[in-house]
Amino acid sequence: MNVNEVIANIALKHLGKNYGDYNCIHPLDDVNRGQSTNDVYPTALRIASIFLIRKLSDACAALQTSLQEKENAFQDIEKLGRTEWMDAVPITLGEEFGACAQAIARDRWRIYKVEERLRQVNLGGTAVGLSDNAQHKYRFRVIEELRRLTGLGLAAAEYPMDLTQNNDVFVEVSGLLKALAVNLMKIANDFRIMNSGPGGGIGELHLKAMQQGSTIMPGKVNPVIPEMTMQCAMRIIANDTTITMAAAHGEFELNAFLPLIADSLLESLELAERAVTIFREKCVETIEPDVENCKKHLEQSYAFATAYTPKLGYETVAKIIKENPPEKAKEILMNSDL
Repeated sequence: MNVNEVIANIALKHLGKNYGDYNCIHPLDDVNRGQSTNDVYPTALRIASIFLIRKLSDACAALQTSLQEKENAFQDIEKLGRTEWMDAVPITLGEEFGACAQAIARDRWRIYKVEERLRQVNLGGTAVGLSDNAQHKYRFRVIEELRRLTGLGLAAAEYPMDLTQNNDVFVEVSGLLKALAVNLMKIANDFRIMNSGPGGGIGELHLKAMQQGSTIMPGKVNPVIPEMTMQCAMRIIANDTTITMAAAHGEFELNAFLPLIADSLLESLELAERAVTIFREKCVETIEPDVENCKKHLEQSYAFATAYTPKLGYETVAKIIKENPPEKAKEILMNSDL
């Protein structure tokens, strides 16, 4: 309503008329013709989401590339694999980064593809999607003009009433953002733990210092970039719950809670893009391996023993590693295998 009044008064000024001379140009009869909040608002949200999704998809692609570069750089660094925080089997640091890259690759593809569902718009459907108070040809002409202005491949919805009352596409987008947030949180937390130390932690990775240090503990520099990334992920997951609940309350022919959906979704898209970019630039690209610590943890474990179970049997191998320190157990197993 406010925009209609502004446009009407600008037009009146150009005509040399007084502001508010609505007998000449009326905000609703002349300016608003064929429009309703119920179709303009969701169309605007779809357009805004598409532009942000494209930025996020590009950011994910760049993060995937950075992780793959580390995969190649670290491919020969052997380290201890861990499952449930316990020593598992030998892996390489490169393989660990490769798994991270695969997860982000899936996120990138899912986010890129969801744009297709956002391109259908209900503009011209007016109040409930039946184009009340709008000419039939208006709906197609206004969308054609919108395509020209935005450069997006927008299309008139086959069933505008559906898009007016149902907001599941925004739940879908938010769900994909939640999946990305989950992967970001997992990866960032792994890096944070692998950076732990320097004396009492794992210390297999070194994150570049992004702050002076602790206010009371000299030399203690916290992993603030992974922690920032994790907090952004938590907010995106929280927003997903908000969007889910708001979309579920679209009673009958209109969802009155679309403003909350819009606020939460746009925040999540912007947060995700910035978090992914900063995580890549200030964490992944600057990360360094601690080859000696990787080697030390591997040599002090029984990770090598699993390779001997097919030939010697589980019970035999278990008995040997139970009765001997890692170096001696490895010698015994090697000789037994011969």
